[in-house]
Parts: sequence; C-alpha cells; structure tokens
Amino acid sequence: MPGFELFGDLERKEVNDVLDNGVLMRYGFDGMRKGHWKAKALEKELQNTFKSKYVQLVSSGTAAVTVALASAGVGAGDEVIMPAFTFVASFEAIMMLGAIPVLVDIDDTLCLNPKAIENAITPKTKAIMVVQMCGSMANMDAIQAVANRHNVLVVEDACQAIGGSYKGKPLGSIGNLGCFSFDFVKTITCGEGGAVVTNNEKYYINADHYSDHGHDHIGNDRGAESHPFLGYNFRISELHAAVGLAQVKRLPEFLDIQKRNFNILREALAEIPEVTFRAVPDGGVESCAFLNFSLPDLETASKVSNGFKEHGVDACWNYYNNNWHYIRRWDHLKDLKSLYPISEDVKNALLNLKHQDFSISDHFIGRNISCLIKLSWTEDEVKARAKKMSEIIRGVLN
Repeated sequence: MPGFELFGDLERKEVNDVLDNGVLMRYGFDGMRKGHWKAKALEKELQNTFKSKYVQLVSSGTAAVTVALASAGVGAGDEVIMPAFTFVASFEAIMMLGAIPVLVDIDDTLCLNPKAIENAITPKTKAIMVVQMCGSMANMDAIQAVANRHNVLVVEDACQAIGGSYKGKPLGSIGNLGCFSFDFVKTITCGEGGAVVTNNEKYYINADHYSDHGHDHIGNDRGAESHPFLGYNFRISELHAAVGLAQVKRLPEFLDIQKRNFNILREALAEIPEVTFRAVPDGGVESCAFLNFSLPDLETASKVSNGFKEHGVDACWNYYNNNWHYIRRWDHLKDLKSLYPISEDVKNALLNLKHQDFSISDHFIGRNISCLIKLSWTEDEVKARAKKMSEIIRGVLN
C-alpha cells in the first residue's frame, strides 16, 4: 500500500484506451467508445475479488459509505453506530444523510468493541458501521450476533483493508453492504474512486440509481431514462476506472509484497519483549497494509514515535493526537462547526461527545503505533528499516 508506487505499462495501456476513444464518462456515448467500458470491466473484476454478487463503482470511499447507507434506507433521525477510531469520512457520510453518528469504543483489535455496540443500541439504531481499520478487522461474528439480535444493518467499511479476510470471506463482503476506497494512497488506486459491494439485489439497484442522479439505466438512451427516486452525482469516470482496472489485476502481486515487508518488520519487533501486536480475531487474515504494535504506555509510545521522526523512519503514527483519525482531536465535530444548519437530533448527539468517556479507546490508541507498509521498499531496505526501528525502540525502553 499504496498501489501508485508501482504504476507501469498496464496502467498506461488502460488509460490510453480511454483517451484514444475519447469517452471519459462511464454512461452513454455507446457508439463512440468502440466497446471500451472500463467501469463495467472493473466492477466485474471486483465481483470476483470480493466474492460478491454486485459491485457499484462510485467516486470515492466516502461516496461509497454514503451510497451504501442511503441504499439501505438510512436517513434523517436514524442512528448509525461507528468507532471512535476511524477516518473523518465515517461521520461525514452519516451526517450527509441527516443521520446521527453514535461513536463508541474500540477494543484490542483497534476496531469496534461488540460490547460497546450492544450498550449503544437504541430504538433509533438503523446500522452498525464496522470500520476495518489499518488493514485488519473487528470480531465480526460477535458484531453480527449483536446486529441479528437487534435487527440492524451491518455496513462494513473496508477502505483500508483490501486483501484481508475473515473466516475465508474477503473483508468488505461480510456485512449487508461493504465499502472500499481506491483513492491515491490505497492498496489499489483509481486516483479517486470507491465501490459498494453487496449480495442484496435491492441494495445494489438502489446504489446504481442513487449514485447517478436516480437514473434507472434501462435501455441505451440516457435522455429517455426515468428517475424512480432522488439521487446525487457520485459517478466514477472512465479514466479513473481504467487505472483501477489495471491495478486490480495486479492485486495479488501487491499483496505478496505487502506480506513480505510486513513479516520482516513484525519478526524484528517481536524480539522486543515490551512490544505487543494488535489482536486479530480467530480466522482473520490481515491485509498487511499496516503493521500495528503497542508499547507499555502512552509516554513510551510518544517517545518512540518522536524517535522515528528524528531518525527518518517515515509513515509511522501514534494516533492519540491525530486530528484526522481519532475522537480526541475532532473538535470540528464536537463543536458543531458546520457550514449548514444541523438538526436538533444530530446536534444533541454531537454535544454529548464532549462528555462521553472514551478512556478504553484512549488506552489502546495511546499505546499504539501504526506503520504503513510500502510496496516500493526492496527487501534490503525493509531489513534496514526493521533494524533501525528496533534500535530506536530499545533505546527508548532502556
């Protein structure tokens, strides 16, 4: 991760196909495109990759979450449970629909805590958004059991976890709907792009229509299409899809490199007694996009993180004070800094965040360091990196 590190001839060929026929839009212009339908071809590839019946490409991972929720009927006044550790897109997508984000603690998986979900369920709960953060997964069996007991949806955000699996199922294919991002820094990239995956035909049809202004896509005369319901523009372009089509064909290559680099670093750090690793549920296989490890306390983790920066070890983060990924620094959310009026239901829920106890999440995030696994590293570079990281950690501990 990310796939842009290894752009090559295949990506250029797919993009040039689009430029040669001149049709950049994924719908219509049938006569001009000379049989090239990059978005359709990518959707077919992704059906196989994610072992899902239906895939709808959209313009981003954030759009994927929004479209997934809307396609399942989540809207104004509905509550969506989400983790305190995720990217800001999670609550943005919920709030865009007028729904209410309900933030709860994570556990040692660094993903949603099933007990915290159970405690947060109310009659207004419509969905549980499980975010498979940093390349691994939550305890999906326990979460699905909670969802089944309360008859709520599971929407799985696997934007950072393509290539991971749980009990033989690709992450993103386990819930009622799954969401992926193909932005510039994901394991496979379209530059910008995303996808909604599902086995539910109704949700797929809804996603297909909703992401293109409500067009029903019946026939080949775009001007004659009807609009069964309201929609928005979350379309991907043929240019973006072309890049993704090349990248998805290379996914096994990318995952093999990630796994090699991940294992070299993990094996080196595992020799340090004070270093522990995130919990991976039984039957889970990480995507190896990130290596997540923990130190004894926040102070030690902060010193190690600073040591990495001072010695040129890049792409490693302690998220405790990160304002993109963790509740502690989301002041724009907690202070209701919105350009447009927010409903009273949403406002009241967000005001409560200032007083909510996230000490359990603080415990796990404060001690954690998350390191991106790059595809461009050579084996020798990874080994040198592992040696330097180990030396820095030992120096702080001693």
